[in-house]
Amino acid sequence: MSTGLLAILFGAIFVNNILLMRFLGLCPFFGVSTRLSTAIGMSGAVLFVMTFATWITWGIYQLVLAPNSAILGGILPGGLVFLRTVSFILVIASLVQLVEMFLKKFVPVLYSALGIYLPLITTNCAILGVTFLVIDNNFTFLQGTIFAIGTALGFGLVMILFAALRERLDMAPISKSFKGYPIAFIAASLVALAFAGFASLFGISPQ
Repeated sequence: MSTGLLAILFGAIFVNNILLMRFLGLCPFFGVSTRLSTAIGMSGAVLFVMTFATWITWGIYQLVLAPNSAILGGILPGGLVFLRTVSFILVIASLVQLVEMFLKKFVPVLYSALGIYLPLITTNCAILGVTFLVIDNNFTFLQGTIFAIGTALGFGLVMILFAALRERLDMAPISKSFKGYPIAFIAASLVALAFAGFASLFGISPQ
């Protein structure tokens, strides 16, 4: 793996973490991170959906939507870029439906634990944001794949760390006024500050 791909991978996981630095996908972050088991399940679902969504949307954009697309580039000089949002959401929604059907049949305990947050992956701005960033940064298919996997791993890393932290906070002697979401937001801000230190460690500039 070249240095450029390593920079994309480590940048997506640590420096430009989708949750702590870009503030995308915060709904499942705070909603599902109350227990370690559900955080791991959500992380796996996001990894699957984010990676496959990046592959499919990259192909759709390059072949159909882009002004110089392989299929419609000569017919429509301006392309169909205005259809990017709706087409990408349809792809993500279809993938989430597949994940939901799989978990409901084979892992019903996890399906019940995730609850409403599983179908909410459809509107998870982290996944949609990654598909947009891959296109906006002019990533190749390989670069986009590394970026999507790195982002999903970064999402899962923070989810699992934060879930373990919140389980300990639930048993800590904290004032009632700080219980629940207040202490969760404070803890998230401190974790974000810790992750900001990775920028100098890897020599990657935050974006």
